[in-house]
Amino acid sequence: MSRSTFTGLLDSFTSSSPGQFYENYQRMVEAVWRNGELTELAPEAASVIVDRLENVSDDRKGYLVLLLGLLAEADPASDGEVVRAVRNGLDQYLDLLKRHTRGQPLTLALLYLLGHFPEARERILESVSDHCLDQDDLSRLDRVLRPLDVDDVVLGRVWPSPAEWTLSEAEREHDRAWIAQLDSEQIATTYAGDTLMLLGYSGAKAYWELGNGEVGVVTDPDRTGDVAQEAPASFDAAALLRHVSALRCPVCQFGTIVADDGAGCADCGSRFSTAHGVLDLTGAVTEGDESDDVLQNAAVLRRIGLYYETVLRPGFLRLMGCNWGGRVTPRDEDDYLVDRTRPVDGPVLDLAAGAGRWTTVLAGAVGAERVIALDLNKYMLTWLRGRLPEVPAVQANALDLPFGDDTLGAVNCWNTLQALPDPAGAIAEIGRCLRPGGTFTLLTFRRSEDPIYRYFQNSFRGPGFPDGGMPLFRLEEIRNWLAQAGLTVSAESTPGNFIFVTAVSS
Repeated sequence: MSRSTFTGLLDSFTSSSPGQFYENYQRMVEAVWRNGELTELAPEAASVIVDRLENVSDDRKGYLVLLLGLLAEADPASDGEVVRAVRNGLDQYLDLLKRHTRGQPLTLALLYLLGHFPEARERILESVSDHCLDQDDLSRLDRVLRPLDVDDVVLGRVWPSPAEWTLSEAEREHDRAWIAQLDSEQIATTYAGDTLMLLGYSGAKAYWELGNGEVGVVTDPDRTGDVAQEAPASFDAAALLRHVSALRCPVCQFGTIVADDGAGCADCGSRFSTAHGVLDLTGAVTEGDESDDVLQNAAVLRRIGLYYETVLRPGFLRLMGCNWGGRVTPRDEDDYLVDRTRPVDGPVLDLAAGAGRWTTVLAGAVGAERVIALDLNKYMLTWLRGRLPEVPAVQANALDLPFGDDTLGAVNCWNTLQALPDPAGAIAEIGRCLRPGGTFTLLTFRRSEDPIYRYFQNSFRGPGFPDGGMPLFRLEEIRNWLAQAGLTVSAESTPGNFIFVTAVSS
């Protein structure tokens, strides 16, 4: 493909009618950029776009600015040919930014593009200092432009924007301790991953606004307030005893869990930790093995659930669900669970319960005495116990559920399937444990059909998925896994990039 061919594609895009706009833009992008990789035409195309940018109408200009950011990000060399061609327009980008107010789609596209030039950090930040940017946008820009300083580095606690993390000195000290255990390569890799995640969030936000208008604000009154300061509840043997007919020993695979002042297997004699109110079924403990490490830094760990609910999860739903306009609200999620959860006899399991936001909804719908919260993260469960002392919390693996066949009355798996290393295996386990007629409710996300937005989804680097991004799904995949597990779909919907499914055990 020649320079003149790309110029023709550019002309078709800039002059296209509203009905042809999207198709022409995608065709132009595909000629130079495919799934984060550059085509041979990319260097010439970058130069053409920079030369023509000023003469394009503002409603099309933002899309070209976004494409320049994608091209710069895809260049494997920090000073490669494409990056240099895009950087040649830096003066123009800064001038455009001065002429456009915060909140405009073009402004957000410019912030995404400018985030690719850390060598011009001081100049860029000085240029935006009087621009009255929203703090989340400004802090994101500041962080992606900041060079790595291994002696003073924040890892992990920056997404979706550093401004949303108000770290105490205790939390900073906690982070310094674990960062000090990493080598320089691990620090650099994690720092680069954080940068990519922030750029992906910035790009996705800009891309959505270019096509839809200003990002909406979704609030959840049930997530406000620092309820994380509540102390975790102690172990409640009576609450656990309500569900002993369903629980199975993870050591001998068949024994009954019994509880008094602790917990153990009535058959093989294995004992299990109940520290801080959480029954740990990830493995047996020996005498004196129960440590107090869960709350060794209570001021830090009790806030993990708060950060998850008020910072991480809302940002995750915006990015993965394309929920920038608030099409799906927390109340919509609550109503879905209340309407669709129809348990038969047996406990109602909140699988991967996290901090307990939807455990609370289930408890309100079916009664707290019927609910079990399960997660692999002991810190989240410790926080959950402070919030829901009447609900027993079990630490266990979703791929090896500590329940007998046909013992559970209903299962909920909310915003978790995409984070599991074997989602098909998890669904098979759910099918094994559900009693006939019991419901399975699921919220997860699908891969965007738009290759640009799908690229931004893939920028998220969750635990266990550092390289290729978090795997998302096609609805057909989930249908097949459910069928193989003996579950029949009774309801499904896909607003934005969400997937809501209800299935019934046969």
